[in-house]
Amino acid sequence: MIREGAGDGEDGHVTTDDETGRTPGTDRATTPVTHALDRLLRRVRALDHRRPMVWNVLLTAFWTLVALLDVTTGGWRTVAVNPEVPASLVLPVSAAFSVPLLWRRTHPMAVLVLMAPVALVNVWCGAVVQAAYLQQIAVFNIALRLPGRALAGAGALMAVPLLAAGALQPDGWNQTAVPHLWAFALAAMLGLVVRTRKGYTEALVDRARRLERERDQQALLAAAAERTRIAREMHDIIGHNLSVITGLADGGAYAAARSPERAAQALEAIGTTSRQALTELRRLLGVLHDHPAAEADRAPQPTLDDLDALLTGVRAAGLPVTLRVHGTPPALAPTAGRQLTAYRVVQEALTNTLKHGGTQPPPSAEVTLTYRPGELEAVITDTGTAARPGPGARGGGQGIAGMRERASLYDGTLEAGPLPASAPVPGWRVRLRLPLEDTPS
Repeated sequence: MIREGAGDGEDGHVTTDDETGRTPGTDRATTPVTHALDRLLRRVRALDHRRPMVWNVLLTAFWTLVALLDVTTGGWRTVAVNPEVPASLVLPVSAAFSVPLLWRRTHPMAVLVLMAPVALVNVWCGAVVQAAYLQQIAVFNIALRLPGRALAGAGALMAVPLLAAGALQPDGWNQTAVPHLWAFALAAMLGLVVRTRKGYTEALVDRARRLERERDQQALLAAAAERTRIAREMHDIIGHNLSVITGLADGGAYAAARSPERAAQALEAIGTTSRQALTELRRLLGVLHDHPAAEADRAPQPTLDDLDALLTGVRAAGLPVTLRVHGTPPALAPTAGRQLTAYRVVQEALTNTLKHGGTQPPPSAEVTLTYRPGELEAVITDTGTAARPGPGARGGGQGIAGMRERASLYDGTLEAGPLPASAPVPGWRVRLRLPLEDTPS
């Protein structure tokens, strides 16, 4: 019965500490023995898992051989109530208890039902062969594989021969019935324990698989978010600097015929802006390479303190910009992420003015930062008259979508659209409202 449990419980295997077979606190002198035993049991389970029919045939053949040896050697007479029972009857009774074990896993209840009338014959004739205990193997499989009501039915089937034995031999009740009752209880308990252990292990395996899937999903989401962030940064860096370079190149071409000195200044500004763009791009793309941490560029991201340098570059590209600041920045400055968001929104709005603001009349822009308790408002307006590409336009609208995404990261809001008809001059306005402290989303 113990070997049956080892074979049937292969899926319920749970190794101990670090898969070495060693339990914490166990004496090291016993480790080799327990390790060898655990390795042997795992090999038996692996064989049973790969070739279950081989194990079924081996176990059935073993118990059939034991039953036949008990009959041929006459050992059954030492415990028989009636030793005069002919061997021609004892032999088929013993075989009927052992051969059906071949189907104990697939049809354990049918096996026990088949053994029930044989058990009645066994107690009626007085042979009381020891092979009757093989019924407990079927009971073990019923407890392991079938619902609880099947185990109750198995108990009822086994009670019928035991009651008949008590009626036929009242004086031998303790010898015939009680041992079978104890054997039934032990087999049922062992089956339930193995079943519980197997279910617990399967639950652990399922939980581990779900956690692994969740980990992979989290990694994919993190990678997608990082790709989105990198794409947004590249759009802001390349788009702004290329717009500045375009403006400088157009101005330099216009000034080349009238003022060579101004053309040289424009070319110098183009070179400076290009180098700045390349430096920022290298820093951004550096995180995608497998460089050691010591080689990583740790230059900080731009903040609101860098707005003056940004506006200087925009003015050099030919767009007059004024900066107005209302209110006092809080003593505890906004986090670098919020400052980067405000900086990129101003940068993208001015880039859109350079790209789409038109040339006749030349546009101008104004940046207004207003600090309120717990909030920063940035308003960027321009006097450009050209039509702007909306979110649905082909090739347009990515900058506005990126600004909204940045604002939403910190529970901010962004509005972008033309100035109202009541404004003194037509133009475009971008309004960012950004909380300076974390708020519930």
